Amino acid sequence: MSASVPILILAAGGSTRMRGKDKLLETVDATPLLRVQALRALATQQPVFVAISDHQEERKAVLSGLDVTILTVHNASEGMSGTLRDAVAQLPDADAFMVMLGDLVGIKTTDLQKVLDARQHHRDYLIWRGATDSSEPGHPIIFDASLRPLFADISGDNGAEMVVKSLRNQVFLVPLDGRRARLDLDTPEEWEAWRNSSDIT
Repeated sequence: MSASVPILILAAGGSTRMRGKDKLLETVDATPLLRVQALRALATQQPVFVAISDHQEERKAVLSGLDVTILTVHNASEGMSGTLRDAVAQLPDADAFMVMLGDLVGIKTTDLQKVLDARQHHRDYLIWRGATDSSEPGHPIIFDASLRPLFADISGDNGAEMVVKSLRNQVFLVPLDGRRARLDLDTPEEWEAWRNSSDIT
């Protein structure tokens, strides 16, 4: 097993509420969000993998030149669970792996590092999960390698929630600033509101 913790960025969704736009290509500081997320993950010095559907060429293009591994997933149309099943099966062997949503615009490298550090300091758990400052569970989430086989059986659009719920007593919550752990932007109106708010920093 590897001592590193692979970071898996989920980026295969359809942006169905964006009315023709792609939320992962929306810009943050003049850079497409997906590239920003990959750079934030790379700054942890962990290996980074990005799950992208086989027809999402523009998303692949914005990652050009970055030291990331693109994992092509074929079941993204099933929802997040299909993406996770395909992508987790392609990850290298490691003691644990982190799942990060590509559209959580507020997540910083320091947040990823906090969750990575929590795993180091609280070894008696199997799941380490980012949360809001009011303890609402969110992302990113680290899963112990022993849980990896469970991902072969997940279904629906709730992603790994069925895995997390079955092990709720084995989850260590890591509070992150504000609502970073849950702040996703799914519509053009949400993007506009975010850009006009103090949450942009």
